[in-house]
This record gives sequence, structure tokens and C-alpha cells, in this order.
Amino acid sequence: MMVPAALLLLGALAAVLAPRLLARTDWQDREPVVALWVWQCVVVAVLLCCALSMTLSAAAAWQGVRGHVFAPAPHAVVEAYALTEGPWAAATAVTLALGAAWSATMLAREITRARTGRRQQSGELLLRAPLLPGEQPSSERLVVLEGERPDAWWLPGAAPRLVVTTAALRRLKGQQLDAVLAHEQGHARARHDWLLHSSAALATGFPRVPVFAAFRDEMHRLVELAADDMASRRFGRLTIALALVELNEDRGVFGPCPTPQAHVPLRVHRLLTPPDRLPAVRRLRLTAAGALVPVVPVLVTFVPGLRALG
Repeated sequence: MMVPAALLLLGALAAVLAPRLLARTDWQDREPVVALWVWQCVVVAVLLCCALSMTLSAAAAWQGVRGHVFAPAPHAVVEAYALTEGPWAAATAVTLALGAAWSATMLAREITRARTGRRQQSGELLLRAPLLPGEQPSSERLVVLEGERPDAWWLPGAAPRLVVTTAALRRLKGQQLDAVLAHEQGHARARHDWLLHSSAALATGFPRVPVFAAFRDEMHRLVELAADDMASRRFGRLTIALALVELNEDRGVFGPCPTPQAHVPLRVHRLLTPPDRLPAVRRLRLTAAGALVPVVPVLVTFVPGLRALG
């Protein structure tokens, strides 16, 4: 039972220490895409620790599970894991299985809620901007709505649509509208909605796990920075910064009092005073390091078996 316990300890350490270590870094705002990748790898590693520990604990508790897990393995490999039946093995396996079921339930609830919201928004769009005779909905459809508040957003779904209000069309000058469209298209092409839903499901299901709460908060911030960079590469940082100001200046986000959009001034400041990008070699190292994080629990799991075979 040493390997399941080691995996649980490793997962707990990663869940507590990883957010603190990443919070001390100074490169995430400079490379938001790499940061998104590293955060996902850390969360996958924590989930892998739990899943592998659950599997080995179930194999220790029940002979039938052990036969399926170690079916192709020699007897020496099974003995190397020292799987002994006991109440702790069954309790660990059941607890982790309940956690997995709860995670799946939270994810299903988040997806259902998102789909319901999209259906409601799609219905409202059809009422306010119905299709013309012979017009078919397409993934590149731009919907213009009458509205006194400047706004633009991407509505994901089977036929994603970009929605812009008439107030935004009046406010945005030159290529600012194109920059806003590129920003929203960046969200859609990178499937940022899936990251937001997954992080929200984990943080809602396990609010006291530090890595999941930090994962949700960082996803909301980093996806916006990544989309800003995608748009700025085509239309320039000043253009997207001015567009953000035009869309948000009437919402009080640039005042002294904090608002739900308090991240907007930080995004504008970052665009106007862009930090230097990391060297390509360091970006590659960080990407490779992130990819190796989920490999650690896999190695911990297979070390006894590999030693027995060796």
C-alpha cells in the first residue's frame, strides 16, 4: 500500500504548493499561453494522482479488481506492489471513487448550465435579430443588436456567433472593431470556454482545494491576456487597448472603486507597456517542464513494477 499512499501525498503536495510556486513567478503575464498550458498540466497531475491511487487501492481491496488491473503482469510485479487487503484500502478506493463521481457531476452540471444559457441567449438573438429569408446560420455570422451600451461578445455553440451592439459600432474607430472581433475569435478558436467550464466545475466541487480555486481564477485572467495577444499581433497593442477603453469606460472600471471588471485596467496597462517576451528557448523549457509534471505520478506508479521486471 506504499504506492497509493505516496500518490495521495504527492497529489496533496501539488494541490497546496503548486499555486504558491506559480504565484511567485514573473513570466505568466508575459507568456499567457504557456501559463495556460502549465496550469492545465498541474491540474491533470493532481487528478492523475487521485485516479492512480484509487485504482491501486481498489486492486488491494478486491481480488476481482486486482485481476483486471494486473492481468497481463507477471506474478513478481504483483508482489512488488505489496497489495494487502484491509479496511484502509477499501475506504481509500471508495472515497476517491466518490470524489471522481462528484467531479463528473459538477462538470455535467456546469455543461448543462452553459448549454441552457446559450440556448436562452440564442433564442433572444433570434427574436432581436431574426434570420433573413433564405439565410442559414453559420459559424462566422456577425449579429448586430440595437443597444445603448457598447458591448461585444462571442456566443459559442454548434453555430458560434459574434454579437456586437450598435453603440459599440459607433464607439469603435478604424481597426478597433476588427481588433475586438479578433479577440473574441481568439477565444473561440482556442476553445477557452471549455477551460472556463472545467475550472469552474472543479472549483465548485472542491472549493477548499487550493489548486482548483487558483486554477479557476487564473483561467479567467489568462484567457483574456491570451486573446489580447492574439488580437494585438494582427492589429497592434494600441488598437486593442483603445478598443477596451471605448467598450468599458462607461462601466466605472477605471475609477477608484473596484468593480467586477477590475482586470480591464490591468489589461490596458499591459497592452500599453508590453513586457518583453521570454526567449524562445525558455518558452520551450517551460512547455516541456509543464508536460513532464503529469508524468511524475505515472512514474511513481510504475517504479515498483519496473524494478521487479529489471
